[in-house]
Amino acid sequence: MALPDPRLLLVAGPCVLEEPDAMMRTAERLVGLADRLDVPLIFKSSFAKDNRSTADAYEGPGLVDGLLLLDRIRRELGVRTLTDIHTPDQAGAAAEVVDVLQIPAFLCMQTTLLAAAARTGRPVNVKHGQSLAPERMAGPVAKLRKHGCDDVWLTERGVSFGYDELVVDPRTFGVLRDLGCPVLFDVTHAIRSSRLDPRRHVAAVARAGVAAGIDGLFVETHPDPSSARSDAATQVPLDQLEAMIRPLLSIHALVRDL
Repeated sequence: MALPDPRLLLVAGPCVLEEPDAMMRTAERLVGLADRLDVPLIFKSSFAKDNRSTADAYEGPGLVDGLLLLDRIRRELGVRTLTDIHTPDQAGAAAEVVDVLQIPAFLCMQTTLLAAAARTGRPVNVKHGQSLAPERMAGPVAKLRKHGCDDVWLTERGVSFGYDELVVDPRTFGVLRDLGCPVLFDVTHAIRSSRLDPRRHVAAVARAGVAAGIDGLFVETHPDPSSARSDAATQVPLDQLEAMIRPLLSIHALVRDL
């Protein structure tokens, strides 16, 4: 299965929803960027970040307020939206608001969560678990299809390579595609490192993924990453995103026509 639009899909937005007016302005700028680049856009952001590294880390506005904001962005800007769900009871409420449900990498094998997402009728994007061989993503795909979801997307976001290090194996893109799903590349999570300045590598890693034949690019972006309340070290500055993406479109067009 492929995405219906052959252009490179852009899934972009802040890691987690923050102040509503700032999120509206961010989404509006992304819509303008997508129009200039002539690419399909899905605005992404989480209403809650359940996997936090410290007890006092910002967790987001929560289900009710977060979905209200995502609904406002979708209605006022006419843009498709995507958000994570973490528990089965969140699936129905989120599906009433957003266009695509996302299963976080750490939860990609949770059968009840996958089943609840599948039964909503929405497309489901599943992040590749950091500890799983890519061929084991056949399990989540089969669970989703068993419960009625035929529109399954898979997103690569790097695999664990020692403590606090992620690497991307380019062979993974082909393995995931062989499972019969569109393949996205979460480039901003894939560059996470305890040794290197991660943001300086994002453009190079993105080019490698597009050259490998991905269907879409997943990028967390923020107007001021230094003040972002989650993933400040890896989000792409919003004013640098267009320059990063433009060369990727030429690579994508070349690979698509091979």
